[in-house]
Amino acid sequence: MTDKMTYAGVGVDYDAMDPFKRMAQLAGRETADNIRRLNIQEFDMSRGESAYLIEAAKSYLAHVEEGLGTKNLVADAMYRITGKSYYDHIAQDTVAMIVNDMITLGALPLSVAMHLAVGDSNWFDDEKRCRDLVEGWKNACDLARCVWGGGETPTLRGVIVPEAIVLSGSAMGIVKPKDRLITANNIQHGDAIVLIESSGIHANGLTMARKIADKLPDGYMTRLDDGRTYGETLLDPTHIYVALVEDCLNRGVSIHYTVNVTGHGWRKLMRATQSFAYIVERLPKQLPVFGFLQKHGPVDDMEAYGNFNMGAGFALYVSEAEAEAVLEVATLHKLGALRAGYIERSDDKKVIIKPKGLEYSGTTLGVR
Repeated sequence: MTDKMTYAGVGVDYDAMDPFKRMAQLAGRETADNIRRLNIQEFDMSRGESAYLIEAAKSYLAHVEEGLGTKNLVADAMYRITGKSYYDHIAQDTVAMIVNDMITLGALPLSVAMHLAVGDSNWFDDEKRCRDLVEGWKNACDLARCVWGGGETPTLRGVIVPEAIVLSGSAMGIVKPKDRLITANNIQHGDAIVLIESSGIHANGLTMARKIADKLPDGYMTRLDDGRTYGETLLDPTHIYVALVEDCLNRGVSIHYTVNVTGHGWRKLMRATQSFAYIVERLPKQLPVFGFLQKHGPVDDMEAYGNFNMGAGFALYVSEAEAEAVLEVATLHKLGALRAGYIERSDDKKVIIKPKGLEYSGTTLGVR
């Protein structure tokens, strides 16, 4: 019998990484007083959230730093096979990783900076690949309704292998007026959970996805049930949800909390510190890539929903009365959306996925 594949087993162990994140957050908290001389202060409740906020007189300023991960290695492999670089796709993935984190607190991105680290400056000799990357980044900034402000392109010989890159970036944003701030304090018993579709794997879980490709006789050229290749499906660019959140706010929807479903998968639904049960009764449409990953890993449901987005790239928590408004805005942006479940008071924080018979306790999510 084939052993089941796990994310920790392929070298990405959140139990090993998360303690460092918490240690860094505690050390960072000790620096908070350093800016008080400027008559501004950190918004303490943003510590451990997807975006960090500084409170000013009439607004909150937001800062996010994020990276692509290893998805560019899939693009590199497909470039060699097909002659198509896919770097416009992974540019959008990187911007999406940044701005989708920022909007979780109601902050709208103002500017995004690219950080592109290479192991050898010869990487830039490929004009086609560079052009795709630039065009993709620019288009992604347009989708995010923000400015591309600049960036950095270091050559790190000896740190990065010559053929590869490390693609990441940062952004600053703003919550203005202040009453547009989204915080977990607004979550209420009985809130609806609205899940917004993903476009595919997005940019999380690629280490496992690449390991699966290594096991397949045809690798990335293996056909899925829909006829597309595994490689091109993995490289579908991540949805950018900025317009969705901004237009919900513009419509007057009171968003109680949002979650960018990235690392830790559906466990992220319980990112807020309070003890609530997040109960999912309906699942989004199953995308072919996830069934393929589960079959060829093999990857069981507990591992899959605990690490992949499984068709749900973003979640909004609103009152039952406002769930329909979110669905309407999503439709306007041609995004599939589903009133998937509800939130209830609980002695213990947990996520329950009823259709799959899964339950994740709060102890499985140690990001803060």
